[in-house]
Amino acid sequence: MLFRCDGLDLSEAVNKVLKAVSSKTISPILEGIKISAYGDSVVLSGTDLELSITKTIKAEVIDEGQTVVPGKLFGEYLRKLTTEQISLELNERNQLRISYSDSEGFIQCMDVLEFPELKNVDKVEYFEVNRADLKSLINNVIFAVAVDDSRPILKGVLFEINENGMRAVALDGFRMAMANKKIISTTSNFSFIVPARSLSEISRMLDSDETVKIYVHSNNLMVDMNDTIITTRLLEGQFINYRQILNSNFNTTVNIKKSQLEDAIDRASLLSKGDKNSRVKFDITENSLVLTSDSEIGNVKENITVSMKGADITIAFNSKYFTDCLRATEDEYIKINFSNAISHCIVTPSENEDYLFLILPVRMV
Repeated sequence: MLFRCDGLDLSEAVNKVLKAVSSKTISPILEGIKISAYGDSVVLSGTDLELSITKTIKAEVIDEGQTVVPGKLFGEYLRKLTTEQISLELNERNQLRISYSDSEGFIQCMDVLEFPELKNVDKVEYFEVNRADLKSLINNVIFAVAVDDSRPILKGVLFEINENGMRAVALDGFRMAMANKKIISTTSNFSFIVPARSLSEISRMLDSDETVKIYVHSNNLMVDMNDTIITTRLLEGQFINYRQILNSNFNTTVNIKKSQLEDAIDRASLLSKGDKNSRVKFDITENSLVLTSDSEIGNVKENITVSMKGADITIAFNSKYFTDCLRATEDEYIKINFSNAISHCIVTPSENEDYLFLILPVRMV
């Protein structure tokens, strides 16, 4: 194998593929990046058996071939060569010779036959969506995914696709996030659950307003972005029936400027960081929201003027859960609906219902 390419192109491609390379594994081959040179292209591939990323770059291929290089070492080496035109050649000792300017380096490669075969996802069933809309949808919900292993299915995000659009739902037992976006087209109605880690990497690579096709087949999902392809294994199992959780009977509704509430909670939560629940109390009465936080080292009281309808209410929440949902909100004004002091609240934009956040209260003391 022998090819020449731009150092910056190769370094950027390796950095993308490294997101799928396993750093903690008993199988050294999963720490590697597969390099395949043929035609006028070089394809880089990495996988941890759950997530796979392939990236194609243009190159002058003199001798076609394949090899597997240690991913982390290769990436660090290339970071120093982003301004160079480089030549890569595999020698008879299975070493990759990297030549640039008047210098060279050698990296010992691994057996390419040991590298796992990447999943081939059938391109029959798919939906097409604007990349910016998909990125926004993911960012609206991914913070609410469970992080512990007690219910593995909640470590993923549920997607529901139909001709009316797409919906994503995440929950961890204390809060829920749901978002809706339009799609361009779909071949059918289907639902699936994507692991949060895979979804985070997909979101990072959705960097334009172009459209993208998402293929779903045989418990695998593939995002085809032309020169970058991301494939992930889907989670198997029954997701929680989130529709049973939603409540439409509210006794109190508050409209408030998002940034004003976010700043007030940030200040009020400074004293509750040592508290297990980071408790902040909401006192809502006569178009006024009073946030209070008490601890052994002091107390904070924030008074905010709001637009209110319904009954007065006093309720407490984990400040982190409220802050997380507000940071995922792009709207200037939000609406908060309350039923009573022991039931969840629901946060939505004031002008639409593109997304919804549900937060359970904590016990007041």
